[in-house]
Amino acid sequence: QVQLAESGGGLVQPGGSLRLSCAASGSILSISFMGWYRQAPGKQRELVAVIMNGGRTNYGESVKGRFTISRDNAKNTVSLQMNSLKPEDTAVYYCNAIGSEMAVAIARNFNSWGQGTQVTVSS
Repeated sequence: QVQLAESGGGLVQPGGSLRLSCAASGSILSISFMGWYRQAPGKQRELVAVIMNGGRTNYGESVKGRFTISRDNAKNTVSLQMNSLKPEDTAVYYCNAIGSEMAVAIARNFNSWGQGTQVTVSS
């Protein structure tokens, strides 16, 4: 089973920056999509950014121009550079990966989520 380990959350002042990282581990054959979602208290989980295997990216409207997603295919990692942070960016951020893995000598698809990392933007 593919597991995701996130790091980099914390408390930052408005206008500050944070960098989130996520590493996938397991019997991974390939990862098609890696991305970040977030969920604030009382709200639905929403897309922050996703990056495809070939490097194509897609961002949520509220973070365009401020956040940058990148990945290292060789290391199965994805990072999210967050700049010009706002209080409304406060949420738990979840890493997501979709791809294929080897399970008991059979290839199968996976859709894995990390445990989440808290990002708090406050003065």
